[in-house]
Amino acid sequence: MLDRKALIDSLPERPGVYRMMDAQGNVLYVGKAKSLKKRVTSYFQRQQGNPRIQLMVDQVAAVETTVTRSESEALLLENNLIKRLTPKFNILYRDDKSYPYIKVTGDIFPQIAFHRGGFDESCRYFGPFPNAGAVRESIQVLQKLFQLRTCENSVFSNRSRPCLLHQIRRCSAPCVNRVRAAEYASDVRLAELFLKGAHGEILAQLTDKMQAASDQLDFERAVVYRDQIRSLQSVLHRQYISSDADLDVDIIGVVSHDGIACANLAMVRGGRHLGDRPYFPQNAQQCTVEEVLLAFIEQHYVEHPVPPRLVINCELSPESGPVRDALAARGSILALPRIAAERAWMEMVEKNALLAIEARAHERSRTEQRLEALQLALGLAEEPSRIECFDISHTMGEGAVASCVVFAERQMKRSEYRRFNIGGIEAGDDYAAMRQVLTRRYEKVVAGEGTLPDLILIDGGRGQLRAAQAILTELGVPGMPMIGVAKGEERKPGLEKLVFWDDREPTCLGADDPALHLIQEIRDEAHRFAITGHRARRAKVRAVSRLEDIAGIGPARRKRLLAQFGGMQGVVAATVEDLCRVDGISRKLAEQIHNHLH
Repeated sequence: MLDRKALIDSLPERPGVYRMMDAQGNVLYVGKAKSLKKRVTSYFQRQQGNPRIQLMVDQVAAVETTVTRSESEALLLENNLIKRLTPKFNILYRDDKSYPYIKVTGDIFPQIAFHRGGFDESCRYFGPFPNAGAVRESIQVLQKLFQLRTCENSVFSNRSRPCLLHQIRRCSAPCVNRVRAAEYASDVRLAELFLKGAHGEILAQLTDKMQAASDQLDFERAVVYRDQIRSLQSVLHRQYISSDADLDVDIIGVVSHDGIACANLAMVRGGRHLGDRPYFPQNAQQCTVEEVLLAFIEQHYVEHPVPPRLVINCELSPESGPVRDALAARGSILALPRIAAERAWMEMVEKNALLAIEARAHERSRTEQRLEALQLALGLAEEPSRIECFDISHTMGEGAVASCVVFAERQMKRSEYRRFNIGGIEAGDDYAAMRQVLTRRYEKVVAGEGTLPDLILIDGGRGQLRAAQAILTELGVPGMPMIGVAKGEERKPGLEKLVFWDDREPTCLGADDPALHLIQEIRDEAHRFAITGHRARRAKVRAVSRLEDIAGIGPARRKRLLAQFGGMQGVVAATVEDLCRVDGISRKLAEQIHNHLH
């Protein structure tokens, strides 16, 4: 039992982070405090008004603390611990670092491209954008307004005539010198101003250029600038919600309905509304809107850039001070909607949050029906809370890859998907491949490193199922509920035959059976994940082997060729003269490479 008096006496009146733990040592809750003594004491000196917090306090068997130098440090440490420990009484948001950006490369004729991931110092990045659709829409606008190239360098360097994009006036064809470098650079600068929201400056520059061309009687050039101005005005007119001011604002609206909380984030950059994105927290039952909002701000903006202004939809209590201070240190403020545009943005954000909640509730209901139907169809004692499905993909035994996809918490858990490269078996032996992948998957789980599923799906018939059963029996897990999903003679969806683990007669469910729909969804996802991995493995092997088969091409020259042309596709597209420009490639060897690849 926790000695509360001794604990309280030992706590310092310093800022820091505390961790509430149960009798088994599991972390229940992580919190921050300006004064650890006052904050932790408040949990034990009075009955909690929130039933959720009282339930947590009743389970606390130990409290660990970490002193920090300031509240801001405590905020950062709290966020890191929440993401690492995932306590069940903290509001948790999925860690999403993959916001998309628009990339402008540092080439003589820069490329504009969709980008996720790490940054290259030689390129410039604009964003983040709330979703991939917003990036692609912006790239299409830039193509229409400024005709910048989107092709990869390997394609750009090997063109001899303009592509279709030039013919439809979406690219100025710098690949074949249809535009001078200075003119193209000017268009790139205008595009960057557009991405920064400086629309007025762009219009002024284009107007000046149009007038200058007209004064010089270069009416063809003046018409080009006139068309750009009209296109830009048309784009700005179509912005369904925009502001005259060049604002950078994030609008965060938290809505709770039917027991589901949603934090919807909309991004406004340069006065342009780029779109929104809903986030659904875990462990948010019985939490207030303010708690859900603060948890989102704390966790989201540790990883992502923060704009100068965050517009929120609820008043904050004095306890939000550390969050406000941390944002102020980064040059940002929290505020309620102030002007008409912000109120319009917030209204749209809240409506979209409600729509997202309704869609999620509908999906939950549909999934519940499917799970109930699956339990009934398979004769299971309980609904399966965790399902794992395996599939093997290869081409005539080449590049075999097995996939394992996971359905848990009533959704596909992509973070837990796994691929396995199959090797050391006879080509095309699917039974041996299944034995190998199940051994690699479950030998660690049996040893305590992971979770056993409630149901296993095998994409295959009785043979694959028997091989899987034998391996699990060897690993000490006999009798695991397991289904083989055989496609049938015609291999048409809806005609799948289910082969059972307990020697029941195989059965076919109706084409409109919800249980079959769930099985198909999980099986198809396993197939997609396996075939994607197989194609990548096969392409890599074939690309390397095609160059390795050429006499005189060793690892160093092969690496230089692939780097020079951006991959195997670029090498294949290169002419003999292009190949000769690679260090260490003579004309004779270039002709040999070209002849071999064609």
